[in-house]
Amino acid sequence: MTTTEPRQGTPVTGRLLQLRELQQRRSPRTDFAIRRIGRLIVSLLVVVLAAFFLIHFVPGDPVRAALGPTAPAALVESTRADLGLDKPVPQQLLDYLAGLLQGDLGTSIQSGLSVTGTIVSRFPTTLSLAALGFIVAVIGALPIGMGAALLARTGRGRSLNSGVSGLLGVLIAVPDFLLSVGLIALFSMWLGLFPPAGWGGAPNAVLPVLGLALGPMAYLARIVQVEMIKVLDSTYIATARAKRLPQRLILLRHALPNIITATLTVGGLLLSGLVAGTVIIETVFAIPGTGSTLVAAVGTKDYPMVQGMVLVYAAMVLAVNLVVDLILITIDPRTTIAEG
Repeated sequence: MTTTEPRQGTPVTGRLLQLRELQQRRSPRTDFAIRRIGRLIVSLLVVVLAAFFLIHFVPGDPVRAALGPTAPAALVESTRADLGLDKPVPQQLLDYLAGLLQGDLGTSIQSGLSVTGTIVSRFPTTLSLAALGFIVAVIGALPIGMGAALLARTGRGRSLNSGVSGLLGVLIAVPDFLLSVGLIALFSMWLGLFPPAGWGGAPNAVLPVLGLALGPMAYLARIVQVEMIKVLDSTYIATARAKRLPQRLILLRHALPNIITATLTVGGLLLSGLVAGTVIIETVFAIPGTGSTLVAAVGTKDYPMVQGMVLVYAAMVLAVNLVVDLILITIDPRTTIAEG
């Protein structure tokens, strides 16, 4: 009587089993983070392709614009060949992607400087502007929203509450560029308190930061107000009041933590908007950041500079969204994983 030994699995089958075991061991948080990072990479690739084709299909000759209308034809053609713009568009795309993988974003057609070097020198200004705007928006929105919720909940100060709500509505509706022009007219031209343009000190930063932050602050204050009213009507707040806890303790220990998730979610979206809004603010206030550089590059059809700046802005926005998602999964894992 013969016995047959069990067949050993093939190497491929063994690897598949190992992968399944690793997937089973991974926590839902890890899977969520991996999915989000995968989406970030795909989104960056889509942005890179979109920026490349959009700027290439805009009418006009960037080399002729850089050299001037009187430049000899031979110089224009040699410059175009040096920049690789004489190649077919698909070949230019492959060359750009190959350089991108090596960290080379190309050379500016207008200035002849490295795009990477320009980004490195101007990115800190944009990052500082966005960070200051976000800080001002959050610091202003929390007390305004909580105060408006208390006024609405208690029924006191109806005229004050109506005035605050009206002002928030106006700030939400007015575009950033129009609000910035109004700030310049009021605080610089009329009152003479702050410089109308530039960057490099606290006085120069006041108006740009306000122009960037006031609209998002008003929107976030509305969200805080709505969420705070819901929390104040909840049973655990009624229990805390029945225990005769001080109002400040009820707000800070019981109410505030329960609006953090909604505030962070909206705040993360607003931070992404603040990053994109720096393009307008830097242009209005003549700030030498990546936003004003992007606007100038679009006007001159500077392919490498536009593509590099768009990539930077897309990476900033997607990174902000990723960080907010990771924070939310730490604070509220069930809801975040279910939605993601």
